[in-house]
Amino acid sequence: MEATLPLLLLLVLLLLFLVKLVAKNHSSPPLRLPPGPWQLPLVGSLHHLLLSRHGDLAHRTLRELSGEYGPLMMLRLGAVPTLVVSSAEAAREVMKTHDAAFASRHQTPTMDVFSCGGRDILFSPYGDLWRQLRRLCVLELFSARQVESFRRIREEEAAGLLRSVADTCAAQGGGAVVDIGERICRAMNDSVARSALGARCARRDEFLRELHRAAQLVGGFNLADLYPSSRLARWLSRALRESKRCNRNVRDIMGDIIREHAVDDTGDGVGEEENLLAVLLRLQRDGDAQCPLTTEIITTLIMEILAAGSETSSTTLEWAMSELTRNPRVLLKAQAEVREAFKGKDKPTEDDLQKLSYLPLVVKEAMRLHIPVPFLLPRVCRETCRVMGYDIPKGTKVLVNAWAIARDGKYWEEPEAFKPERFERNNVGFNGVDFEYIPFGAGRRMCPGMALGLTNMELALASLLYHFDWELPDGKKKGEELDMSEACGLTAKRKSKLVLHATTRIPCTY
Repeated sequence: MEATLPLLLLLVLLLLFLVKLVAKNHSSPPLRLPPGPWQLPLVGSLHHLLLSRHGDLAHRTLRELSGEYGPLMMLRLGAVPTLVVSSAEAAREVMKTHDAAFASRHQTPTMDVFSCGGRDILFSPYGDLWRQLRRLCVLELFSARQVESFRRIREEEAAGLLRSVADTCAAQGGGAVVDIGERICRAMNDSVARSALGARCARRDEFLRELHRAAQLVGGFNLADLYPSSRLARWLSRALRESKRCNRNVRDIMGDIIREHAVDDTGDGVGEEENLLAVLLRLQRDGDAQCPLTTEIITTLIMEILAAGSETSSTTLEWAMSELTRNPRVLLKAQAEVREAFKGKDKPTEDDLQKLSYLPLVVKEAMRLHIPVPFLLPRVCRETCRVMGYDIPKGTKVLVNAWAIARDGKYWEEPEAFKPERFERNNVGFNGVDFEYIPFGAGRRMCPGMALGLTNMELALASLLYHFDWELPDGKKKGEELDMSEACGLTAKRKSKLVLHATTRIPCTY
């Protein structure tokens, strides 16, 4: 017995070795991940962002890193594996070729707060609820007919913006320093609010402050979002607590509005159409929606329409006015076109916009240089797939750096220059087909409210250029003296509000 024991032990060890060898031969080959910068324990790649010369502007830092590691770059931000997409070709693979695999949103604890666990249109996971909400947006809320029905609101709010500037100029003898950025922000919010709610938001300034804070919280890097499975990180995260407070305040404002409309949803008298909240309440009441339209879902939808519609439009208009002031040649050319097209008119209307060819290029160029949402909205890989020869594991967060792509010299001549004429020579548009220019995204998750936002911006900009001359305040003449720094957050707003000197050129009579 003692003689056979070593032999049995040897046979067992040999058997174990053979089992391990067979398992190794039949196991999956290791994944070929995209390259990326070196990582540290616990924090992963975060130190590359925290120590960057660009500060907290992640879209700039990640463009710089992608220049070293390639258009597909893999990072680990805290505990979150993150794929950064920084070329048109890579964006096409993610948002078209493999669109279904990347059709869900990456849901963070902070986003979870504002979206009620993804029961919304912006952050909902890819599935039946999202499909039904998307269909509702396309057919009911943002149809061409619905957007057209809000024309009077847009014209009235543009007129209100002009009156506020004209009154300030008149009080100071025809010219005055104007906080035009703040006034643009209010006008865009009022226009979207009246379209969505049937009336201006009674607590508008408070609402705007909370929306701006929400954009900062959702787009930032906080403990809860970096370590989403850690209870300790959630408990320590001051940003998560602030998100809950901010969300409560916004929903409190929205709740008052919805309760008021539930009693009297007569709308704003806009033609024969209803405001967007009235549409949703009617569908809820009549049971015509394919998805259960709870009050929570309606509140979240309206909140996101107000946030996305006003925040992105005002951000783009502020940057457009900033770039025009810094580039007098472009400003004079745009003003000459507007004043020739509207010659003899008291005020521009949306019908008159059809006469303009250069001003739409100004808006397009402003959105190229200053894409309102630099990373669009983060996606998540739903299933392991191969992109440009690399394996992308299931659960990977995906950031499409649309800001970096729109400033890439591979696609754009003099990419950092403000030159609207570049769009005269190509047919690049907003429709998500040209991946070197995707300010509204592309594929299944493309922004459904694009038409409403563009119309709001073009009318307001045309009106400001028609009636007033604009220059830097305090006798400044060089465009370089205007502060063009960005604030961090989900949207890339100006860090400082835009203040310009306005001189009345064509009197406002309305």
